[in-house]
Amino acid sequence: MSATDVHAHLLLPSVQAEVERRAPELVAEAADLERRRNGIESLKASGAMVGARIPKLTDVHARLAAMDEQGVDRQWVSVSPNHFYPWAPEGLAVWVAMETNRLIAEHVAQAPDRLTGLGVVPLQHPSRIVEYLDDAVLGRGLAGVEISSFAGDVELSDERLEPFWARAAELGCVVFLHPFGCSLDERLDRFYLSNTVGQPTENAVALSHLIFAGVLDRHPGLKIVAAHGGGYLPFAIGRSDRAWRVRPEAHGCAHEPSSYLKKLWFDTVVHDPVALRHLVEAAGGGRVLLGSDFPFDMGLDDPVAFVRDAGLPAEITARILSGNAEALLAAKVPA
Repeated sequence: MSATDVHAHLLLPSVQAEVERRAPELVAEAADLERRRNGIESLKASGAMVGARIPKLTDVHARLAAMDEQGVDRQWVSVSPNHFYPWAPEGLAVWVAMETNRLIAEHVAQAPDRLTGLGVVPLQHPSRIVEYLDDAVLGRGLAGVEISSFAGDVELSDERLEPFWARAAELGCVVFLHPFGCSLDERLDRFYLSNTVGQPTENAVALSHLIFAGVLDRHPGLKIVAAHGGGYLPFAIGRSDRAWRVRPEAHGCAHEPSSYLKKLWFDTVVHDPVALRHLVEAAGGGRVLLGSDFPFDMGLDDPVAFVRDAGLPAEITARILSGNAEALLAAKVPA
């Protein structure tokens, strides 16, 4: 039984160094924000954790060896979200997108039979997004792009993103939704709440923007894959349905919000077999994909075993491990 991990990351030290050279003051401001959002204790622990994993995050041979240990045949590789730089001005942001797409393509080209690449777009500059979506998919041959839950004043429901959603649906490419940090800031600056609570919150907020704004109604061919099992949304979707039924301002989508879970895809980074079984029940067995958050400490150390031991039917297990990912890439416009 083969396995495809759709949630695996790459670090680009050369991009970070150039960003620091071009915009030192903005980098310093971003670092201050991260200190406020995460707290010093968590930043120190994360620094040590990432430092110990640099080979897996940068070297393709270390990556492949780790995949072999996990029993993973293929990874979808996307950059670590610290490379989003949502504060970057337009000139720097488009350079980051172009360079990131180039380096992702170079990395996966070293093992094309085992690696699939996802690029980036400058989300905070909507007028440039389609250009760099095309750069990633058509120019670099990547399977799609990774985006954050928001960037500056740009929410995923923003009307300025309509050309992006239309183009992504037209191309039939993957859009991997992966937050970076959380806008709750100092409320989550201890106990690693910035990650344990913040990431699921950002996923839920971003997906809710897409659903309630009718983005999925207007662009039914979108292939949106949500990291971290979609955060809290699949597990509290009944409250969204209630709002849709009784609140006029929550009626921007054509159908109950819960119905849109079956129009999205979700990875398995939920850390709990009960949660995984519920996700399959809520979204459907064809909408869940193996993910690990490789190689970070908040990921799944043994992602294949996590799925196999979750008590799901054998057919659903096989689809989650690889069948759904293969079908998603193969389909021009998914059913």
